[in-house]
Amino acid sequence: MGIAAGYLSLVVLIPLAALAWQALGGGWGVFWAQVTTPEAVAALRLTVEVTTVAVLINGVMGTLIAWVLVRDRFPGRALIDVLLDLPFALPTIVAGLTLLSLYGADGPFGVNVAYTDTGITLALIFVTLPFSVRAVQPVLEALDRDMEDAAASLGAGQFTIARRIVLPNLIPAILSGIGLAFSRALGEFGAVVLIAGNLPFKTETAPVYIFGQIENDNPQGAAAVAVVLLVGSLVLLMAFGLLESWVSRHGR
Repeated sequence: MGIAAGYLSLVVLIPLAALAWQALGGGWGVFWAQVTTPEAVAALRLTVEVTTVAVLINGVMGTLIAWVLVRDRFPGRALIDVLLDLPFALPTIVAGLTLLSLYGADGPFGVNVAYTDTGITLALIFVTLPFSVRAVQPVLEALDRDMEDAAASLGAGQFTIARRIVLPNLIPAILSGIGLAFSRALGEFGAVVLIAGNLPFKTETAPVYIFGQIENDNPQGAAAVAVVLLVGSLVLLMAFGLLESWVSRHGR
């Protein structure tokens, strides 16, 4: 227990404490001034907006993909299952370059969403999709199908079975995936920096803004916005965890 606590402090708590110390080094007044500049507020607002859209889309599509992988058998299923983990293994800057090549001005599909909110959203969807799928997939695999068979034998349709039996069991896992994806997307830099274009007040996300402040020799401003993202991620994880627990208890 002591070794685990010491390791956790060394690799997580101490660096986070150092970040908070730098952000608050000039006092609350300076911290507030740094996080409420028009550019910082615009970057934070854009980050929350595109993250919300991306994780909601993945919440739906990730659940559908998990359903197909668990309940259907088709050629190439194992390959798709492996490819889903690619965003975990792929360096995010490579993902950003790939998306820019596909959906930029010279992309093969004739779709140019580079330097737009849509491009940022696509990048966040790419890097967060595995969270939604992998959170739901094991729950589906462990779900007792006898209840579904019993409901079907009593005349319940597929929609009723999905709404009354399957979905209530999946909601905690869906919420868990959304929470993890939201926290990850809030701080995503590599997959976004190329396709966003980093235009202040237009396509500049909070992580890109933080990088810009470091380049402009304003580490305190960068640390202040980073602390806002950190606190936001922590609050979201706690909120989704409590909601997941409440849904689980309520379902029972």
